[in-house]
Amino acid sequence: MHQEKQESQDGRILIYPDYNIRVSSQKNIYGEKFVLRLLKKNAGIKRIFELGFPEDETLVNKCFNKRNSISIIAAPTGEGKTTTLYSIIDFLNSPNINITTIEDPVEIRIPGLNQIEIDAKTSFSGSLRTVLRQDPDIILVGEIRDLETAEIAMQSGQTGHYVLSTIHTIDAIEVITRLRKLGISNYDIASTVASAVSQRLVRKLCPHCKKERNFTDEEKKVIETIGKKYGVDFDTSGKTYDAIGCKECNQIGYYDRIGIFEILSIEDEIKQLIVDDASSIEIRNEALKHSYKPLVIDGIGKVINGTTNLAEINKKLLIY
Repeated sequence: MHQEKQESQDGRILIYPDYNIRVSSQKNIYGEKFVLRLLKKNAGIKRIFELGFPEDETLVNKCFNKRNSISIIAAPTGEGKTTTLYSIIDFLNSPNINITTIEDPVEIRIPGLNQIEIDAKTSFSGSLRTVLRQDPDIILVGEIRDLETAEIAMQSGQTGHYVLSTIHTIDAIEVITRLRKLGISNYDIASTVASAVSQRLVRKLCPHCKKERNFTDEEKKVIETIGKKYGVDFDTSGKTYDAIGCKECNQIGYYDRIGIFEILSIEDEIKQLIVDDASSIEIRNEALKHSYKPLVIDGIGKVINGTTNLAEINKKLLIY
């Protein structure tokens, strides 16, 4: 970073043995504001199921093991999209598959992958054009930010490649709306997008100090109302847990985080709705008739099994 300039910059601190620190600075009326992001060096890539994805290898293959298509991970900033992409790549990786990633920046170096880092002289769209001449089987595009990148990613999916990328939207259904807003045609979305996955990160209860109790009547009512709305029967006769705090979790009551997911598989009926320019509400109603379940369903499932609690789910999804 340029010490003599007061301007918005990105940089890194690399002097620590266990962590890289990504630094973002922004000029304001008082000088500069800095945000530091800790990244653990040599952190092993977790299996997709360890992240909280449904423990179903058939579902993972249906969502991600594709050709001639694109799969998109959707979530706001800081909700673990890149970590999920790495886990998917690790699931799909094998010596006979040519995988190329285009990232800003490359956060984890993975043996056997061709990883390209975006800098001031390169862009996602420019790098993607070059990658297409490198005979890739799978292409990971760190983020779809603009129409040019979206168009090339779509073209890549239509010409025999499998593309993985991320986009900033609130849920999986809105991926379709976001691509439309960028300028992608309904035909291209319907023919190329195979699946959209949305996620949030919630804190896991510390296993050493979480305190067991019964669900309150209010909690049962909230869970039963949501279950009834989406046709899911939750069992609230078991126990839930409160966060307490101990030396293992630094008196916080939570330790580590886990993802809650929703998965939209683009079935034929949904493809037809997209081509017909149906609204996101119509697409959601049709998706609910198939395998799609919103984020809150997976979240409550993780409350029922004692991984987290309703307060954490509510913090992310505002369910009551």
